[in-house]
Amino acid sequence: MLRFRRASQKVTWTHPPVILPGDFLEDTVTITTRKAGLSGLAILGASALVLSGCASAPEGTPSDGPSASDFLACMVSDSGGFDDKSFNQLGLEGLQAAAKELGIDEKHVESASEDDFAPNIESLLGEGCNLIVTVGFLLSAATITAANANPDVEFAIVDDSLDGNFDGTNDTKNGKPILFNTAEAAFLAGYAAAATSKTGVVGTFGGIQINPVTIFMDGFVDGVAYYNEQNGKSVKAIGWDKASQTGSFTGGFAAGVEAKTAAQNLLDQGADVLLPVGGPIYQSAAEAIREKGGDIALVGVDADVFNTDPNVADLLLTSVMKGVDAGVHDTVVAAAKGKFDITPYVGTLENGGVGIAPFHDWESKVPADLGKTLDDLKAKIISGDIKVESPATPK
Repeated sequence: MLRFRRASQKVTWTHPPVILPGDFLEDTVTITTRKAGLSGLAILGASALVLSGCASAPEGTPSDGPSASDFLACMVSDSGGFDDKSFNQLGLEGLQAAAKELGIDEKHVESASEDDFAPNIESLLGEGCNLIVTVGFLLSAATITAANANPDVEFAIVDDSLDGNFDGTNDTKNGKPILFNTAEAAFLAGYAAAATSKTGVVGTFGGIQINPVTIFMDGFVDGVAYYNEQNGKSVKAIGWDKASQTGSFTGGFAAGVEAKTAAQNLLDQGADVLLPVGGPIYQSAAEAIREKGGDIALVGVDADVFNTDPNVADLLLTSVMKGVDAGVHDTVVAAAKGKFDITPYVGTLENGGVGIAPFHDWESKVPADLGKTLDDLKAKIISGDIKVESPATPK
């Protein structure tokens, strides 16, 4: 199993950061990403579009808010680490882009396991952070506890509503949820997968059964079902049953034996398109695909994996993307300028907060009219003509 290097107590300052989204970070950041990912969304074209429409950055200049000497923006990763080529990496890119733009300091700590979450937040509190962004649903409890114990510090969390009782109510007065309705974009990917499949079977599996994972799977299988309904086909989606909310999970977000086995099980049932949902687990799915051989496609999540991980670029049909970088960037900018609020940010197809990547190398292998069809479906989802719903949809 791939194991992440423990680095929970190592931190990195930049004064100010000089990393732009899309740049390589090895020479500047000691414990974080080796390659930066795409900082934008695209909906099928020659290249990905920059995600500037996700949410407009607050107006003004850095002089409107605290100077570099009195504002510190901070971040804690989940156990996937900042080199996951997925949502942790995108979160760091958003933090660093905002820090560079504003000329403020940033600091980030990486978690090797769930045991690191609370200590890492505490270490940043001890450093005097003004804003602490935590990345991932699994940090919810630690974030709620820290936010309530430190009312003068602003907090934000990616992929969680900060509702400890799961009732949709924010349990903090100083915590901002950064959420994404990825079911909408996954619906498009599911339709594309069904339209591309030669075997008539597509599959999905997840890391841990939590809302930020199952929302992808719900949208994906609904997209397959819609393809069947509209085209009189019977493509089968395996690995997830939306009605019963049961399916295939590895139990974690690390690449390794469990993820490879889950992928192999789907491939053995005839699936020729796979959607692994859970950060680095796609790497094990790619390994299983290569061993199986044949024209089998991979669907990435969070970032455009074609750009963030060239090692699997040839396998990628598309990626279901969410603008974690833009959501984090805008939250940091607002906080640094004294405009922080706890109203949830929710990324959708309409505001550009979610989308799907181009077909890249698979362009010649998909139906010729598929791009136009997906554009039409996107418009219908935005208008409400097509309802894409999931029990995990952000409220």
